[in-house]
Amino acid sequence: MQISDREAIRQFLEVLAVEDGAARNTLLAYGSDLRAASELLDGCLISAGEAGLQRLGAEWMALSRTSVARKSSVLRRFFAFLEAEGLRADDPSDALPRPTTQRALPRTLGHGDIAKLFVALDERLRDRGDSLTLRLIALVELLYGSGLRATELVSLPRHALRGDQPFLILRGKGGRERLVPISDRARAAVAEWARHVPADQVFLFPSGKSHLSRVRLFQLLRELAAEAGIAPQRISPHVLRHAFATHLLEGGADLRALQTMLGHADIATTQIYTHVNSAHLVELVNSRHPLMDGAGGRKPVPETQG
Repeated sequence: MQISDREAIRQFLEVLAVEDGAARNTLLAYGSDLRAASELLDGCLISAGEAGLQRLGAEWMALSRTSVARKSSVLRRFFAFLEAEGLRADDPSDALPRPTTQRALPRTLGHGDIAKLFVALDERLRDRGDSLTLRLIALVELLYGSGLRATELVSLPRHALRGDQPFLILRGKGGRERLVPISDRARAAVAEWARHVPADQVFLFPSGKSHLSRVRLFQLLRELAAEAGIAPQRISPHVLRHAFATHLLEGGADLRALQTMLGHADIATTQIYTHVNSAHLVELVNSRHPLMDGAGGRKPVPETQG
């Protein structure tokens, strides 16, 4: 007996949560897209054919290419699930639109801007020297020094960093665990701040009965940017995470190692996220390529002996 769209969507989301470890926000977004598609097809999404999916494509015409690509991707996964579970005999998803999208490169900050932020932090520490300044220093050191996501950072447990342990283990998106190296600077900054955190607190950055919010973190960074002479709209926790990745890659970090540190499931995400400017690539080839002499000239190719 054929089940309803509602039940099929529930089962699909359950599989994503259990088998793929999909994050809560991902499940909410997928569920919203699928229920909207079901409503457009009068509750007959599970049995939709080519004509029905073309109708969806027509309904999505006014949306951005990114939105259409996302909705199509969700439905393709849904129909693949239906076929795999024997809930329908075929997969009609080829009829869904395939808009070409170009993923925008994330914003970042140059080395000079990062230096300005730390100068502003030093000045604030010298002028005030209060615990809130120590907290902000620890937050920025962990954002830029370890590439943590905002949610990961603000929700760190009180004893996430232990003694001289130069790393911590995080559970990030999709429930995936990863090892994150922590610099000596960041560990020292956290140790200074931790002295001001009551021993009975659950979180390293407590606020009220919970932890510091992402919104407050965003506000603190914008205040710091203004003090450093940087346009506040240029900075966010994600921008500092991207600066961490970009600067490591420019310094010669291995892309696979960077993927692990950032917690990306797909290295393609890392490749987009950690763009390197073309000037640096040219410099890298000229200085590191085995056939270049380091000054832009060619080395003679060794003759092979026959």
